[in-house]
Amino acid sequence: MDIFLQQIANGLLLGSIYALVALGYTMVYGILGLINFAHGDLVMVGALVALSVVAALGGSVPVAVLLLLATGAAIVVCVALGLLMERAAYRPLRGAPRLAPLITAIGVSILIQYSAALIWGKQYISMPELFKPGKIVFAGVQITTTQAFIFALALAIMAALLWFIKVSRMGRAMRATEQNPDVAGLMGVDTTRVIAFTFALGASIGALAGVMVVLYYGQGHYFMGFMLGLKAFTAAVLGGIGNVAGAMLGGLLLGLIESLGAGYLGDLTGGVFGSNYRDVFAFLVLVLVLTLRPSGLMGVGSGDRA
Repeated sequence: MDIFLQQIANGLLLGSIYALVALGYTMVYGILGLINFAHGDLVMVGALVALSVVAALGGSVPVAVLLLLATGAAIVVCVALGLLMERAAYRPLRGAPRLAPLITAIGVSILIQYSAALIWGKQYISMPELFKPGKIVFAGVQITTTQAFIFALALAIMAALLWFIKVSRMGRAMRATEQNPDVAGLMGVDTTRVIAFTFALGASIGALAGVMVVLYYGQGHYFMGFMLGLKAFTAAVLGGIGNVAGAMLGGLLLGLIESLGAGYLGDLTGGVFGSNYRDVFAFLVLVLVLTLRPSGLMGVGSGDRA
């Protein structure tokens, strides 16, 4: 039972990161019907920018201030890159067939990856040990204070986003644009501004997710956004792409499936299969969802779009 609870805790922690990244996919898809495959690379850029700030300022400022500066720099860079991406790559293709922006998104992803490789190099960049995390033990489950902080912050961001979309004026404009952009425009909603804001919001959340990833794994790499992005896309499809709450649910479920599957499969096969094969579960889930329920767990009327 202790092992089971530990795997649950690991899965929820990993799933909370997937959920944050999946939000960028699902918000853009909900409004534009576009799968922004470059979103995972925004997360990578945020992670590497944060690592660069930590490397440049580490030891000269307090740890809390250093992390705030690193996170702020990651958000600024990712938001600027997200807005540039929307303005230069996607806005000119709004009226184009859907295959055109999809191919463009793949091209933008490759461009960002290799631009990052030129800037930061192709080697892994390690996070300096800024502090020694404590341990929290509860009901046989052991996590570090850093992991607990990441999970709590991820939940707080998701709750704040749900509140923002439901209550704020911009949130209502986003929902109106998602339902019918033409009618929303006739009602006075600046749909171009709403779409740009959605990209900026998704990029800022992606930057936060990138910082969490380097805090969790302790390293970053120019190619890290590829697999993370595919898993987050799987989470968005699982929950119902276009549905914000569904992306959160899908991320948490995918983390649990990976953790439990890799843990117990490793035990059953004597270590032949295990953590090295955890990626298989994500894509198995994607195939099953697209085959059995294309609209996802919380998707409504989106089966033809997914």
